[in-house]
Amino acid sequence: MSSEVYKQLLEVMKRRRGAYAGMDIPEFYELVEELFTPEEAEVNNVLTRKPAATGDIAKELDRDEEEIQVILEVMADKGLCKTFMQNGVRVYQGVPFIPGIFEYQFMDGKSTDRHKKIAGLIHAYEQAYQAAAGETKMTFPISRVITVDRTIEAGNTVHTYDQVATYIDKYDSIAVGTCYCRHAAKLRDEDVHDMPMDVCMWFGSMAEYAIERLGVRGMSKQEAMDVLNTSEEAGLIHMSRNTTEDIEFICNCDRWHCGTVQGVLKQSKPALFFNSGYQPLFDPDLCTACETCIERCPPEALTLDDNDVPKVDLDRCFGCAVCATGCPSEAIVMDAKSDFPVPPKDPKELVAAIKASYTK
Repeated sequence: MSSEVYKQLLEVMKRRRGAYAGMDIPEFYELVEELFTPEEAEVNNVLTRKPAATGDIAKELDRDEEEIQVILEVMADKGLCKTFMQNGVRVYQGVPFIPGIFEYQFMDGKSTDRHKKIAGLIHAYEQAYQAAAGETKMTFPISRVITVDRTIEAGNTVHTYDQVATYIDKYDSIAVGTCYCRHAAKLRDEDVHDMPMDVCMWFGSMAEYAIERLGVRGMSKQEAMDVLNTSEEAGLIHMSRNTTEDIEFICNCDRWHCGTVQGVLKQSKPALFFNSGYQPLFDPDLCTACETCIERCPPEALTLDDNDVPKVDLDRCFGCAVCATGCPSEAIVMDAKSDFPVPPKDPKELVAAIKASYTK
C-alpha cells in the first residue's frame, strides 16, 4: 500500500504542474516519503485545486470524517496543503510543489535537523529533475518583474499593476515569511551574501493560512512598504506571477539562489521571459562612472561605453530598477517600453497564453 500510494502521489503532482512537478526518479520518492506519511499521501491524492470541506474529502476516500479531519489538520500545519475559511466553513486545497509545498516548509525560518534534511532532499530532487528533463526552453513568461515605481521617469503612464503599492493597498491580510530559496541554501551551508531573509510577502487567503499555520507574521500596510524598501536597498528584485490581478505573493529575489532568476538566465534572451516592461535611462551629466549599477545588476546587463556611461543589453535587462535604486548620483530613471504587452489578467488567462505559445 505504501509504495502504491506514493506512485499515485507522483501522478497527482504531475497534474498539479508548477515547477518540479512529479517525475518518476528515485529522488522523488525519497523526498515525498519524508514529507508525507502514507496516510497523508492518500489524503493528498484526492485534494484538488478546488477548495473542499472535510466531509466531501472523507466521502471521496470513503473514510470516517473525524479521522480525515485530524489528518488534514496535521497536513495543513506541515505545509502539505492549504486551508482557510470559506463562507464560514473550513476548506482544504491541494497545492503543487512550487509555488506551494516547497516554500511552505521554510517560511518560518527555522533551522532544525529536519529542515536541513528536507532542504537537502528538495535540492537533490531538483538537481536530478533538471538533469533528466534537460534545459527548459521557455515560450511564455510565467513570472514578471515589478519595477520600483519611484524610479520611473516623469511623464510615463504607470499602470496600477506596475506598482507594488497597488497590491498592498488591495489586501487587508498581508504576511511576510522567510525566502524559500535563500533559506534552503543557508540550510545547505551555502553563502547567502548577507541578503535579507524575511522579505517574501503573501496576500489574502494565502496570508491568512501562512499566519495561522506556517509561523509567519502578519503586518500592516506600512510595515509591508518597509519590507519592500529594505529589499530595494539590498538590490533584490520584486517578482510575482505574470498576471495583473489576484496575485497571492510578491517575492524579493536575488541573482544567486532564486530558481526563477536562475532559470531565465539560462535562456538566450532572458529579458523575454522575466521583465517589468521598463528599461533604464542614464543621464551622462549626472553619471560619475562609479560602476555601482554594473555591480548591482542581477542579469549582468550593464557595461560602460566608450564615454564611461553605462549601456544596457535589452536582451538581458529585467527592468527591475536595481541599478536605479543603488545609483549614488541618481543618474538612472526607468522608462516604459512602448511595445511591451499587457500581462494576462488572471491564472486562467496565463495558462491559456502559455498553451498558445507552444503552437507558435
